[in-house]
Amino acid sequence: MSDIEVTAFVGPAGTGKSHRATHVARQHGIDVIIDDGLVISRGRILAGRSAKSEINRLRAIKRAIFEYPEHRDEVSNFLAKNSPEKIMILATSDEMIAKITTRLGLNSPVKTIRISDVSTPVEIEAALRERKEKKQHVVPAAKAQIQQNFAGKLVSQIRGFFKGRDKEESRNTIVKPLFSFNGKVTIGSDAIIELCNKLLELRNHVRKIRSLDIKTDDDRISVSVEVDLNLSGRSALSIARTLQRKLRMGLSYFTGMEIRQVNIKVNEIFL
Repeated sequence: MSDIEVTAFVGPAGTGKSHRATHVARQHGIDVIIDDGLVISRGRILAGRSAKSEINRLRAIKRAIFEYPEHRDEVSNFLAKNSPEKIMILATSDEMIAKITTRLGLNSPVKTIRISDVSTPVEIEAALRERKEKKQHVVPAAKAQIQQNFAGKLVSQIRGFFKGRDKEESRNTIVKPLFSFNGKVTIGSDAIIELCNKLLELRNHVRKIRSLDIKTDDDRISVSVEVDLNLSGRSALSIARTLQRKLRMGLSYFTGMEIRQVNIKVNEIFL
């Protein structure tokens, strides 16, 4: 799908991206939006499934980054068949954009728009406060498009910034996902450490794990590992890179969280 031009719309969760998505897209001549697992055009859902329909936060994250093969195939096949000229992808970070474009077979963005480019600090703060207090989310699609397959609570429908001739095109829907008001899933640090220990198993190359430090920040994980290595015919750099890749891919897959960084320090080498 090399002919599709991608624009990224990036900002932290709850800052008002979905509320402004249609307006921002239209300003840049874009008709198709990818937001939280959905392909949306002019207020209509064309393909995919909303991450906000999931029963917990972990599944919602994995849905939003197209972790599930059937969901991913549906959206990538739709894009390949219809080949829109331009699309805009909403995400919380550049890393999330990279995951989505890679999994859907899309080009890297030609342009990245930050929420701070289109909203004032006061507006962003108000949006964050609204999310924290009311646990409500916006979907840039009309209510009739959402209610057929949404398991959570539909709160209300509001008119978006863009006032098109088509009523559906100019409306957003406020929803309350199940994972917002039925508690949330948390992953304990002990579970992440145990998972790291399993992922660090690499034949006979890892002689000893000297230290393992995990830091979590909202939905992001940073890992620092110090190990002793048995070379067994491979270079220390090659083994360290393999361990780094295993940790990054494994943690991302099993936790659904964004992996901020993985640092591997080799303490001692045994021939």
